[in-house]
Amino acid sequence: MNKAIFLDRDGVLNHERFDYICKVEDFEVLEYQIPPLKRLFDEGYLLVVITNQGGIALNRYTEDTLAEMHEILFNKFEEHGAEIIHAYYCPHHPTVGGDCLCRKPKSGMLLDAIADYNIDPALSVMIGDKPRDVEAANGAGVKGILIAPDEQIVYENVKAVLAGE
Repeated sequence: MNKAIFLDRDGVLNHERFDYICKVEDFEVLEYQIPPLKRLFDEGYLLVVITNQGGIALNRYTEDTLAEMHEILFNKFEEHGAEIIHAYYCPHHPTVGGDCLCRKPKSGMLLDAIADYNIDPALSVMIGDKPRDVEAANGAGVKGILIAPDEQIVYENVKAVLAGE
């Protein structure tokens, strides 16, 4: 089985704007996150994005715009020798169309990734900037790490959580 680092997007991999990022030009990758995640990638961890994107349901931006943002993100990581293998996203919003199984704090996206990539939840972590990220992780049997928005990921802290410390 594989091991993974699941990553929330906004506030973890790109600058948190505290509103929907609707335009590609407003999407700012936090490049200081790449070195610690590259170390984990080099140790065999799959890098997987798990992100709520309710702005799609609200017609604030399109799935094509989201795909452009993710291409920018993926390319930044590839430039540094790391690969994000997939970006799972929930396009739903609780006020539009009712409830879904994928929107965090539910665990649907993580469970899909675990099944798709044969990931062992016990060997994996989810890094997010909101309690719902940790709740979604725990619901899938994955350890959660809560950081502040735009806070730098500390490699040693991730390794300590993975080691059960």
